[in-house]
Amino acid sequence: MILDPYASQRAMRQMRRAAMQRGVIAALDIGSYKVVALVLKLDPGASETGHAGIGKMAGQAAFRVIGAGTTRSSGVRYGEISTMSETESAVRTALQAAQKMAQTRVDHVMVCLSGGHPRSYGLAGEVDIEDGVVVENDIARVMAACDMPDFGAGREVLHAQPINFALDRRSGLSDPRGQSGRNLACDMHMVTVDASLIQNICNVLKRCDVELAGIASSAYTAGMAALVEDEQELGAACVDLGAGSSSVSIFIKKHMIYADCVRMGGSHVTSDISKGLQIDFGMAERIKTVHGGVQATSMDDREMIEIAGDSGDWDKDRRRVSRAELIGIMRPRIEEILEEVRARLDAAGFSHLPSQQVVLTGGAALVPGFDGLAARIFGQQVRLGRPVRVRGLPQAASGQAFSSVVGLSLLATHPQDEWWDFDLPVDSYPARSFKRAVKWFRDNW
Repeated sequence: MILDPYASQRAMRQMRRAAMQRGVIAALDIGSYKVVALVLKLDPGASETGHAGIGKMAGQAAFRVIGAGTTRSSGVRYGEISTMSETESAVRTALQAAQKMAQTRVDHVMVCLSGGHPRSYGLAGEVDIEDGVVVENDIARVMAACDMPDFGAGREVLHAQPINFALDRRSGLSDPRGQSGRNLACDMHMVTVDASLIQNICNVLKRCDVELAGIASSAYTAGMAALVEDEQELGAACVDLGAGSSSVSIFIKKHMIYADCVRMGGSHVTSDISKGLQIDFGMAERIKTVHGGVQATSMDDREMIEIAGDSGDWDKDRRRVSRAELIGIMRPRIEEILEEVRARLDAAGFSHLPSQQVVLTGGAALVPGFDGLAARIFGQQVRLGRPVRVRGLPQAASGQAFSSVVGLSLLATHPQDEWWDFDLPVDSYPARSFKRAVKWFRDNW
C-alpha cells in the first residue's frame, strides 16, 4: 500500500474549510522578535477580487480583521523554535489578546514561517488529453506527471503550486479547463523546508489548544501583502527583513516562482550595536530604533546620543556617542545582509526577468536610508512596501513589520491551488534533481 505523502496538508485544508464554515480563523506569525496574531471574520457568501485558484480551493471569502494581539517573541532564533515552552507562552499570549479584542474564541490557526532553510524547485509534466477537452481530472493527471525532485530526507513540501499550463504548445494559460486540445503540459513551483520546523510548530499549537489550518512561507505571504498587483503580474522581488532572518521571494504572473532565506536580520544589527558600544541588548534595540541610520553626514558627528547604564561604573554608565559612530557600527552589517540577498537574487536569475522591481518590507527595513542603500547594492528600482488590500486592520498592525501576517490573512481567504487540492493518483515518482526555479522559468517560458 502506498501512503499519501500529503495527508497532513490535506488534513490542514479540511481544517481551513471547517474554519470557513464557522466564520472565524486566526493568522499567526511566529517571528524572532515578535509574535503577532490576527483574528479574521469571514463571509463565505461574499467574494472579492484577489488571488483565485482553479480547483476546489478557488472559492474566495470577504473578510475583515476583528482582533489583533502582539507580544515580544521568546524561544525563537532565525525564525525557528529553539525553546518550546517559551514559544508556547508567547503564542498563547498573542492569541489570547487577539481573541479578547475580537470577543470570540478561535479554534483554527494558520501560521507563516521564515526559517527551515527553504529551497525552490521547478517541475514540469505533460499528458495527452483523452476526450479532446480538458477536464479537472486531466489537471490532476498532468500535475501527477511532474517529476518529483530528490530533496532529501528530513524535508517536507511546503508549497507545490501550478503556475502555468500549456495546451498544444499554447503557453501562459492559467485555467485550461473546458478548452480543446490533445496535449496538456504544466509547470509547477515547489518549496521544501525542514520537516522538524513544521513538526515543532504543530506541537506548539497543540499545546495552545488550537488546530493548525494551514502553514505558509513568510517569503510568500510577505509578497502577497506588500506587492501591488502590477508588480505581481510583471515581476518583482520581495525582501522581508525580519529580526532573525530575511526572506526572499520572486513573483511573476501573480505566482511565486522562487523562495529563499538569508539567516541574518535586524537582531544581528542590534547585536553589533550592543557589542560595539558595550551596552545591553534592550538599550541597543532602542538606540537603533530612535537614532539608527545607514548614511552619515557632517551633522551626525555633532549629534550626540546619551547612553545610560546600570553597571555601577559612573563613567561607563554616563556616556555620549555620536550618531556617526552608531551608523558606522550599523552600516557594515546591513550591507552584508543586502549583499547576501543580492547573491540569492543573482543565483535565481532575477536580472533576466522583464521587471527589475525590488520591494523591501519587514521591521528591519524601517531604518532611515535603508532603501537608498539597497538601491545602490541591488542596482535596481527599490521601494519600501507595506500591507495593502486589507479591511479593519488596526493602525498599530498596518506597518511594514506586519507584512507577513497580513499576507497570511490574504492567503487564508484567497487561497491559491496547491498540488494536494486535487485527487492525484499516488504512484512512485521518478526522482532527479532540478535547476533553481527562476532559471527553469526563464528557459521554459
